[in-house]
Amino acid sequence: MKRTMVLMTAVLLATWAGPGTAAQTSVAVSATVTGTCKFVSGGTMNFGNLDPSANTDVDATVTQPTFWCTRNASYTITDDGGLHNSGTNRRLQGTVTGDFIPITFTYAASGTGAGPTNPQTMDISGQIVGAYYSGASQDTYSDTVTLTINP
Repeated sequence: MKRTMVLMTAVLLATWAGPGTAAQTSVAVSATVTGTCKFVSGGTMNFGNLDPSANTDVDATVTQPTFWCTRNASYTITDDGGLHNSGTNRRLQGTVTGDFIPITFTYAASGTGAGPTNPQTMDISGQIVGAYYSGASQDTYSDTVTLTINP
C-alpha cells in the first residue's frame, strides 16, 4: 500500500509540471452600423368629388406614409413622378376618357433618421387648381406615385 501511494504521488507530481510560459495574442473586434431606411406604411391622397361649377382649388385629404431610418443617418426621399406625369407635371388620368387633370404633389425630401423605434411621418400634400378641373369630363381620375427612400 505504501508502495502504491508513493507511485501515485510520483505520477501526480510528473503530470503537474508547475509554472510554464504562456503565449498571448489579441483579437480585433469591430462592427459597423449601416444606414438603412424602410417604409412602415404607405399613404393615400384623395381629392374627393370635384364639382366643376365650384372652380375652386381643392386640397387633398392625405393619409401620410411612415418610415424609419437608422438614427442620425441622413436620408433622401425621391419619387418617380407617377404613372401619368408629363415632364415635371404630375397628372391624374381618367379611367374611361383618358383625360388628364394636373395636380401638385409635395413633401419634405430629406432629413435625419430617428431609428426603428421612432418611425417618422412624411408630410405629403396635394392640390388641384380649380381651373384644371372646371372643364374636365365626368370620370374617375387616378395615378400611382412610387416613393424611394435612401440613407
